[in-house]
Amino acid sequence: MTRIVRASLHEEVVGRLREMIVEGELPPGDRLNERELCELFGISRTPLREALKVLASEGLVVLLPNRGARVTKLTRRDIEDMFQVMGSLEALSGELACERISDAAIEEVRALHYEMLAHYARRDLRNYFKLNEAIHRAILAAADNPVLSGMYQSLAGRIRRVRFIANMSRERWDEAVREHERILEALSRRDGAGLARLLREHLEHKCEVVVASDVIEGAEASQAAAG
Repeated sequence: MTRIVRASLHEEVVGRLREMIVEGELPPGDRLNERELCELFGISRTPLREALKVLASEGLVVLLPNRGARVTKLTRRDIEDMFQVMGSLEALSGELACERISDAAIEEVRALHYEMLAHYARRDLRNYFKLNEAIHRAILAAADNPVLSGMYQSLAGRIRRVRFIANMSRERWDEAVREHERILEALSRRDGAGLARLLREHLEHKCEVVVASDVIEGAEASQAAAG
């Protein structure tokens, strides 16, 4: 019984820290103070350190020998390389999904889309982003390719923070919603080539916003100063 509770606690700490990093509460380069985090979560250092190891495997934090951990900084080149690869993975998932997706699964994606629009109408970025991710995961699931899914998930954690940043401006958020409308239309028509192109372009547009953002510029400047 104790083991189940401990595993649940460990997963909860991972989720909370991941959320804090993605939403910018813990910014790039920020040193993670173990004592403060333990007090914040009301936990001992053991589950916290286990959680940090998981986040390090996802590329969200860097473990420093005898110096604790820091939130990972990403350079412009890091961002461009990750989005380039993720764009190809998303495009392939779209092609395969159009070949294999059921009518019921399309309706599930449609329901997620309309739920996402409700959060967009309320300017609720946090819940909008969760539904946005769910749509992309549903397309990936419909592709039904375990190798593709494994590669996608290994990169998804690292890129999640910057995908969140990309929707912070009103202009980009509006554009992203219009892109999702076209993505749903292509999926509904089972237009594999069209969906692949739209998903790739969707990622390219996000990348353009992120590399021009103050968040990335600031991280690069900080990293250069430290070097």
